[in-house]
Amino acid sequence: MRPENKSSMSEFLLLGLPIPLEQQGIFFALFLGMYFTTVLGNLLIIWLIGLDSRLHTPMYFFLSHLAFSDIFLSSVTVPKMLKNMQTQQPFIPYVGCISQMCLIIVFGCLDNFLLAVMAYDRYVAICQPLHYTTVMRQELCVSLVAGSWFFSCAHALLHSLLLVQLSFCADNTIPNFFCDLPALLKISCSDIFLNELVIFTEGAMVVILPFFSILGSYIHIGMTVLRVPSRRRLFKVFSTCGSHLFVVSLYYGTIAGVYLFSFSQSSSEKDLIASVMYAVVTPMLNPFIYSLRNRDIKHALEIFVNKAKFLK
Repeated sequence: MRPENKSSMSEFLLLGLPIPLEQQGIFFALFLGMYFTTVLGNLLIIWLIGLDSRLHTPMYFFLSHLAFSDIFLSSVTVPKMLKNMQTQQPFIPYVGCISQMCLIIVFGCLDNFLLAVMAYDRYVAICQPLHYTTVMRQELCVSLVAGSWFFSCAHALLHSLLLVQLSFCADNTIPNFFCDLPALLKISCSDIFLNELVIFTEGAMVVILPFFSILGSYIHIGMTVLRVPSRRRLFKVFSTCGSHLFVVSLYYGTIAGVYLFSFSQSSSEKDLIASVMYAVVTPMLNPFIYSLRNRDIKHALEIFVNKAKFLK
């Protein structure tokens, strides 16, 4: 073990994406456009839900928090990446790196919990429609969101406190465009057994429990629909759950790519692709998925557009 400790590590080097220098301008414009699309699209979702009283239901309440989380998940990573591409000085201070990693964990976990809560909401709506209003009351919805925030912050704080106990030696290079936990553990010269133990126990439970909650909800939904099969009912269930299922597949696919590739010996290119999908592409696509496949959101958007035209 080298003698240097964490106090001597003042900054980290983010290698970023392997983009040739002559193509930096094109990719800068591309990622800047994607970031603005993410922020504006998710803000539009939040604004429409607040504007239209018909969207003041549990499902859209959860969706508004998911949109809020996606804005910040993207904002924690993309602006720093754009700055590094523009200035060609891809360094991040030690405190900034730890803070970025902590916030990525917070909003990544928040997405995870909210997707599970939304699946439960769909389960109650389809499998127990007569009890929906009594089960999904406002107090429960607020408690579910508050619990999601609490456990996400506690999970991030736990990993952050364990990380700051580690020592970092001469190698300060992170082969990514943001500070993620696996990359920081790889360059530490301390014993990371406790960190890895927490990741593969508590961390795994944070991902696995919501995933199986979603899986169980949709198994029950499928069984309920198949008991009395009808084309109209199947279409209604698909239109209601299709958007959520697509987002769930996208989220868990990318998060599996980020962390399975990071802890395995696979190529760094695959790790970078998964990171871009997780931090940039998925938050950008969510508003389009929910807008294009959701009649209520589209109707609220049409009302807004018509009002804007009338005011002109």
